[in-house]
Amino acid sequence: MFKNYLKIAWRNLVKNKVFTLANIVGLTSAFAVAILLAMTALFELSYDQFHENKGSSYQLYLSNQTPRGTEIGTSNPVPLAPSLIEEVSGIKQVTRALSEDALVTYDQKELNLDGDFVDASFFEIFSFPTLSGDTKNPIPDKNSVAITEESAEKIFGTVQNVVGKSISLQLGKEERPFTISSVLKDVPSNSSINFDIVIPFENHPEYEANKDRWDSHFLEVYLQLDEGMTVAQFEENATPFTQLHYEGSIENSIRDGAVPDANGKYKQFHLMPIGNMHFASYRSGVAVVNRIFPYLILGIALVIIFIVSANFINMNIALSENRLKEIGMRKTLGAIKRQLFIQFWLESIFVFATSIIAGLVVANLLLKPFKTLFRTRATFADVTQPSVLILFAMIVFCITLVAGGYPALLMSKLSALKALKGKLDLGKNRLRNSLIVLQFTIAIILISGTLVLHGQIEFMRNKDLGYNKDQVVSIPLNGKKDSYRVVELLRNELKGNPDILSVSGADNNLGMGRDGSLSSSAMGFDYKGKGVITNALTVDYDYAKTLDLELVAGRMFSRDFATDSLGIVINEAMAKQLGEEDPLSVKIPMDDGTTFSVIGVVKDYNFQEVSRAIQPLTLFMNNDWDLYYAYVKIAPNNITNSFEAIEKAWGKIEPQAEFLGSFLDENVDRTFRREKTMATIVTSGSVLGILLSCIGLFAISMLVVAQRTKEIGVRKVIGASISSVVLLLTKDFLKLVGIAFVIATPIAWYFLNDWLQNYASRVALSPLFFLGAGLLAVFIAFVTVGTRTIKAASANPVKSLRTE
Repeated sequence: MFKNYLKIAWRNLVKNKVFTLANIVGLTSAFAVAILLAMTALFELSYDQFHENKGSSYQLYLSNQTPRGTEIGTSNPVPLAPSLIEEVSGIKQVTRALSEDALVTYDQKELNLDGDFVDASFFEIFSFPTLSGDTKNPIPDKNSVAITEESAEKIFGTVQNVVGKSISLQLGKEERPFTISSVLKDVPSNSSINFDIVIPFENHPEYEANKDRWDSHFLEVYLQLDEGMTVAQFEENATPFTQLHYEGSIENSIRDGAVPDANGKYKQFHLMPIGNMHFASYRSGVAVVNRIFPYLILGIALVIIFIVSANFINMNIALSENRLKEIGMRKTLGAIKRQLFIQFWLESIFVFATSIIAGLVVANLLLKPFKTLFRTRATFADVTQPSVLILFAMIVFCITLVAGGYPALLMSKLSALKALKGKLDLGKNRLRNSLIVLQFTIAIILISGTLVLHGQIEFMRNKDLGYNKDQVVSIPLNGKKDSYRVVELLRNELKGNPDILSVSGADNNLGMGRDGSLSSSAMGFDYKGKGVITNALTVDYDYAKTLDLELVAGRMFSRDFATDSLGIVINEAMAKQLGEEDPLSVKIPMDDGTTFSVIGVVKDYNFQEVSRAIQPLTLFMNNDWDLYYAYVKIAPNNITNSFEAIEKAWGKIEPQAEFLGSFLDENVDRTFRREKTMATIVTSGSVLGILLSCIGLFAISMLVVAQRTKEIGVRKVIGASISSVVLLLTKDFLKLVGIAFVIATPIAWYFLNDWLQNYASRVALSPLFFLGAGLLAVFIAFVTVGTRTIKAASANPVKSLRTE
């Protein structure tokens, strides 16, 4: 019996080869893309889930009530961690962590590695397994370090017999020897914490100067709670601790007019589960865990599967009318409902099984270019988990059940006589029409999202940032030499080149450079009895000249003024915060007794991510504070040669250090890499969704035209024009697209408007975005249906009437 089912299934699929091919091509494409997208989404969702203690381990953050509203910070003072575990009950382990580049020297080899300064308890909270060396405590003493497999290969050329060897680390201005105490497995690609080398925290250059200071915040704190201790209990236990150690800061907040939170607190410690760290955002003054990116990718994968499945169901229902005589004959010969159902279901499963196998092959072929395009390190292991496979099997079961079972159910209700007449009353095709409307609703939402995403990216890319990003190269100062010395050597090396216009330096980059760093520094002080918070930036001479910053008042730092080390330059946002009519009259006393005078005001410029509002900024020039980046401005007429000249000069000055120079416009683009990836995914989903919808629409239009062939002939005979026949056959489909547009527009507007609120500067949500999406959908639908209907309307009516 089963063999007969297979034979009949094969004959029917071959007989309707156009529709079979359309289904297999559509399903294969959908499965291949859905597998790749689901793989990416599940990889993103797996971040930090490998830690054994993830259920009881947290990142510490502090909410502060200020006159500007609630502000949240994850940067903490050095003495906080040891004081917490001593004074607050319920904490099992606590560790400090600070990520900084580490310059490693071994046997004339210099490497710039990602370093993490941590306490020994770091490895009791986080699961980073040890390959060799001390497995219980990978950094047992102050003079030992742990490195990863990859780092061992880079430094020693092997991971064997590495433990016990010595390397040198550049810590501030000092170079010190360390012993390799253990080799760790490489950090998983789905980890928020990444490092190449782990160094005991006490070795950090700022440790001794800040180990008793509560007003210097520059490190992160992680902790593990005792068994049975809840987050709420910890926060309650930490309240007296906060009031004791932050008493002065709380008093200043009250003095400045801050409003307490709902619990009457001005400062409160909170915990973020380490499993949520990758998705946490603190920008708006509220800790928000946002997984929209992976869920969006997963949603698009499911949408693509839905669209192609809707096509499959629609075509199966439409084709069922062509098989009525077959069904009538089989019922006359004694076939029962169950047999008819199995026959139709088996055909559906056959098509799906073929498409799934082909989809896996296509996905494997596209894996490498897909990972490159979307910058993901996901693998097929992310989609071969038992839970994912079971869910996928259930989805396939349900779709094939509907696609095969619904037509079988319709025809099994017919009497053999009605079936033999060859006419099936499908009513008003409500299911088919509903699926088409839903398909195009999704397509219009995706098209709208594509247009708005690209509009926002172009807006950010072309926005005037207040500085010259096209002609300036930033270079991480990752060598051994003194940073000011390196900048001066660059000036001297390049001064004879007419295409090099200016050289300067700063302690922070603009945008994200090739070193992957994106950071800023903040400081606070009292001015006229009021607390002031500002971002702080250490710069070298010619900073404004190199970046083309506009000076609003006063002057920039100059070699002609020996006292400029006690001068500061502020931006307009900082001047507004100080509230003085003449900002050049401002003198700011610091806690150490030093007084700084404002010597200039620069126009606001985007020194942080483009998505953020411009905040107060203060520029210092103090040779006691290191620079971390050099800036070189070049002439616009010979950019390639100028860049090569900079790289050559760097090779002379720091021959052992890697050159990581990049243009500022590249740096800025890297800051919204996530948006560009999202736009690429939504665009790809839109294109594929439209193509799949068109395949289904084209197949349905073929069936409709075939069913109305005699009607077309009669209309042509009595004088109907080709255009009127085309309009007659297409208007029903265009109505469905119109309904989809009405449904999709408010949904798309709501979600896109909500997404744009994440950006301080954003593109206007013009109705043209949605109108364009709707018109594009109508045009595509018209072309898809019209190509078939025009051919049918142009046919000889005599041939159309000879259908029987």
